[in-house]
Amino acid sequence: MSHTFGTALRFSLLTWVIFGLAYPLAEVGINQLVFPGPANGSLVRQGGRIVGSRLIEQRFRGPQWFHGRPSAVDMDPRSSGASNLGPSSRRLARHLAARRNHLLARHPALVGQRLPADMITSSGSGLDPDITPANAYLQARWVARARGLPQTLVRRLVARNERRPWLGLFGQARVNVLSLNLGLQALMARRGYGRMGR
Repeated sequence: MSHTFGTALRFSLLTWVIFGLAYPLAEVGINQLVFPGPANGSLVRQGGRIVGSRLIEQRFRGPQWFHGRPSAVDMDPRSSGASNLGPSSRRLARHLAARRNHLLARHPALVGQRLPADMITSSGSGLDPDITPANAYLQARWVARARGLPQTLVRRLVARNERRPWLGLFGQARVNVLSLNLGLQALMARRGYGRMGR
């Protein structure tokens, strides 16, 4: 019996060393060498400081910025989640109507238009960093107006930041809002307007 126990103990220790230490350390090391950006949270740096992550929605205020999807958790990464309201929920219908009315009050030109769903619906995480190209191109109108830029220039910026499905098959076309706004900020700086706060 002691022989069996000793064998089991040695096997358990060996398994712990291989799968509890060696394998995780090797995986971390390989990821740091091969994919350092994603391995460290896809952080975005500007002027030596971290300004956000491409994986988490950032809050931008005012019509001069592109905006992400509405958030059921007020963009709080500590409580990521959805409203969990189903399609037959009256509460969800009220939420969507309120968001739509708020949007139309700020942008009357949208009245009568079919809006992209992600303009009024929240994502499953409440922290979705991307919007649909349709949403981004629609927002380009008022971003251009708020900044006094030609709309064609802002639409070109959206086109440069548009990401297609991987291999043309997996995922959906999307635009990362943080990348888009940083590109907008760089565009303004090149045109001599300097930096603008969020």
